[in-house]
Amino acid sequence: MTIQIYNTLSRSKQELIPLEDGKIKMYVCGMTVYDYCHLGHARVLVAFDVITRFLRAKGYDVTYVRNITDIDDKILRRATENGEPYEALTARFIEAMHEDAARLDILPPDQEPRATAHIGDIIAMITRLIASGHAYQASNGDVYYRVTAFADYGKLSGKKPDELLSGARIAVDEAKDDPRDFALWKAVDDDSVSWSSPWGKGRPGWHIECSAMSTCCLGNTFDIHGGGPDLVFPHHENEIAQSEAATGVQYARAWMHAGAVRVDNEKMSKSLGNFFTIREILDRYHTEVVRYFLISSHYRSAINYSEDNLQIAKQNLDRFYHALKGLPDVAICEYSAVVLDNDYAQRFDAAMQDDFNAPVALAVLYDMVRELNSAKDSGDKARAVVLGGQLKSLASVLGILQLDADAYLQAGSSDQLAAAEIESLIAARVQAKQDKQFARADEIRDSLKAQGVILEDSREGTTWRRE
Repeated sequence: MTIQIYNTLSRSKQELIPLEDGKIKMYVCGMTVYDYCHLGHARVLVAFDVITRFLRAKGYDVTYVRNITDIDDKILRRATENGEPYEALTARFIEAMHEDAARLDILPPDQEPRATAHIGDIIAMITRLIASGHAYQASNGDVYYRVTAFADYGKLSGKKPDELLSGARIAVDEAKDDPRDFALWKAVDDDSVSWSSPWGKGRPGWHIECSAMSTCCLGNTFDIHGGGPDLVFPHHENEIAQSEAATGVQYARAWMHAGAVRVDNEKMSKSLGNFFTIREILDRYHTEVVRYFLISSHYRSAINYSEDNLQIAKQNLDRFYHALKGLPDVAICEYSAVVLDNDYAQRFDAAMQDDFNAPVALAVLYDMVRELNSAKDSGDKARAVVLGGQLKSLASVLGILQLDADAYLQAGSSDQLAAAEIESLIAARVQAKQDKQFARADEIRDSLKAQGVILEDSREGTTWRRE
């Protein structure tokens, strides 16, 4: 079986055939760093993290590039509002972005180009576009891409240039020939942030930044270009037009887009008061719970964020860790070795090869848990240990079940009872039992339960977990 991916460009699934045997070159649009990363960013980060993990588990040498947009009108406006240099603003939010990604257990990209480090490449690409007639400098000093000069404009989004003309307007400060044309270079005639160019002082438009960074890092043609659902048009459509006009060859062979995030079935928006940052969510929910929630729907599907859905994700993940609880340290095998070993792994692999279908893969892991629990109940410890190791090996592709079971089950947020205090109360309960103060022992147990801590007594002693 070969890996099948849904290509937004062809609007169909197709076999993943790399340009170079055994290697995958992938570019994913990253963040514009003027604020904290939000839940929509988390969806894209986790989706392409799982894709990267699986491709590597299958033996591909993946070069994963995720850019940073560190110059943009929104960045400059926010810096002005804050009264700080834009470099200080972007440095702070780049650091915050890295912190959020690390807390989500996102593998770092192989390359993380920044727009400001590629100004020379951007200027070179614009120069080629002007020379070929695909771009022009307007009377206001801006440089625009001439949409009508690219015959295939609209092939990604399905939007036709003639349809785009209806309702299009030219702003007062613009001087472009056609309302559909878009800016490649924005002229600057004051002391604001700018770079020298053949067309005078200015700074790049957003779309050209990704065209320059991706081709510089991966070449004129690469295997996969990814991003969020809101980027298909105009951003990715414009990237194709710029890049293919500048190089004369196909830009990305396949386009992959993560699904939208809704909050309580409404569009996520600051104006609606339902806008959540990654760090806000991770302060309330365990990292693996958030990851589980994000992969429980297919990466291309819209996903609905709600407290109920987060609680369901926690309950499901708890079930996995309860199955692993009590097992000795299990050895995590190579993914390929597990796939060769049993039917569960082959079904898991088939699901992931079918456009990275994580929900179906999770269903296979549920089946493994049923057998694992059965083996534990029947006293077949050897079988349980083997299944536990295989379960963790497969789940590593999804970035879950990588913790010690007790460590996960006892993990809590900052506003919950600390582990040291819980252990102290358990010790006090043990002493109360020894002193035959059973009412006091019951009081401690009930008090802990009221605070979300469940005690489990056995002949080996008392263990605890959070609800």
